[in-house]
Amino acid sequence: MLVLFETSVGYAIFKVLNEKKLQEVDSLWKEFETPEKANKIVKLKHFEKFQDTAEALAAFTALMEGKINKQLKKVLKKIVKEAHEPLAVADAKLGGVIKEKLNLSCIHSPVVNELMRGIRSQMDGLIPGVEPREMTAMCLGLAHSLSRYRLKFSADKVDTMIVQAISLLDDLDKELNNYIMRCREWYGWHFPELGKIISDNLTYCKCLQKVGDRKNYASAQLSELLPEEVEAEVKAAAEISMGTEVSEEDICNILHLCTQVIEISEYRTQLYEYLQNRMMAIAPNVTVMVGELVGARLIAHAGSLLNLAKHAASTVQILGAEKALFRALKSRRDTPKYGLIYHASLVGQTSPKHKGKISRMLAAKTVLAIRYDAFGEDSSSAMGVENRAKLEARLRTLEDRGIRKISGTGKALAKAEKYEHKSEVKTYDPSGDSTLPTYSKKRKIEQVDKEDEVIEKKAKKAKVKIKVEEEEEEGVQVVEEQETSVKKKKKKDKKKHVKEEPLSEEEPCTSTAVASPEKKKKKKKKKVNED
Repeated sequence: MLVLFETSVGYAIFKVLNEKKLQEVDSLWKEFETPEKANKIVKLKHFEKFQDTAEALAAFTALMEGKINKQLKKVLKKIVKEAHEPLAVADAKLGGVIKEKLNLSCIHSPVVNELMRGIRSQMDGLIPGVEPREMTAMCLGLAHSLSRYRLKFSADKVDTMIVQAISLLDDLDKELNNYIMRCREWYGWHFPELGKIISDNLTYCKCLQKVGDRKNYASAQLSELLPEEVEAEVKAAAEISMGTEVSEEDICNILHLCTQVIEISEYRTQLYEYLQNRMMAIAPNVTVMVGELVGARLIAHAGSLLNLAKHAASTVQILGAEKALFRALKSRRDTPKYGLIYHASLVGQTSPKHKGKISRMLAAKTVLAIRYDAFGEDSSSAMGVENRAKLEARLRTLEDRGIRKISGTGKALAKAEKYEHKSEVKTYDPSGDSTLPTYSKKRKIEQVDKEDEVIEKKAKKAKVKIKVEEEEEEGVQVVEEQETSVKKKKKKDKKKHVKEEPLSEEEPCTSTAVASPEKKKKKKKKKVNED
């Protein structure tokens, strides 16, 4: 049996001297403890050395892809076919290719792996003419060359360009906004009405670059940039403008700024096209699901496509909203429902009520697309198109659920009540132990108010009765006093008449007759007051 052994220096073909010892797999490593013992098991039959590192790189890249190099094909035809013996190979895929193209019987088994391990451990003694220093130098050079080749070969799969492109695109947007704002404010001192008429920034800068001073608007032709109505409005506003006059040097500086804005805008469109092409080459399914801008921002935020593929769907959903997430966790409030994925077209066209559901479903499908793009060999976007169609169908059902009218018994079935957990913990009620009638200690406010009103009314009625009785008693006393006073007066009058009769006969006196009733009245008042 022959053994094909690949090294960084060249191909080596060994002849197995004692095949019986190969049957003892567990003790085979003992036969390779020393170079002398190893030479008793295997012997070098042919060694094909590489001329330089480039040839070694070509041979090893072919082996990695499961192909046969021209140099290896010559060696196998020359030596193995003549020997008519089976060939032991370390790689089963390579053995299948050799058997298919050269019609040679190849062996790959655990015994062959142990044999390869033993040959590798005693390689310096088994391959004469190769110094250890030369072997290590060749290994290092081949490793570097192989790494460079793999980077060059997978240039389309390098996502570093996407990270840099999306970062530059964001920076350009910020710079363009600053430049355009400065340009509008600067030229607004000379022609303020133009900023209100022309809302598009790029058109504004192109008009300004073509005309310059507002005096030139009357003779300028702006039909290429503006519609006829807007052009007439601009010319009319230029004639009656309230702006200040500026010098030619000021106009020149403003025009330089407009040129910069136009050049940066053109470069931005070019960069956006480049980003679109690169995203379709590296992550076509992600681009179909969330768009090239959102996909590129997700890759840039994670660092690379492989790092993004390691994230869970819940992490991708809130990627970009880390500050809000930790703030919510710290203050024990609701966590955010979406991050960078909010800017995807599917989330944008959803009603606010369903944005959380759609962002969760979109994140789950996007993670599948990311992993398919990162680890899959197929570069088609069929999976992304299929998943996007499913999400759009789900979105339509969610939107139609609130619009569709339900009649009859379907209304009761359509209502989905929110589940609320209610604890059914019952406590012991001691009021059931007592047989005495219990009255509530706290009475209602209305009952208390009514009782107070009843008491007040009763008190008022009692006071009124007491006053009436007092007045009646006083009236009776007054009447009795008047009767007694009248009786006394009558007696006095009789006495006076008896005394005055003889006087009246002799001399009539008017003064006494007049004064007597006044005295009587005074006496009555005194008596009433004393009583």
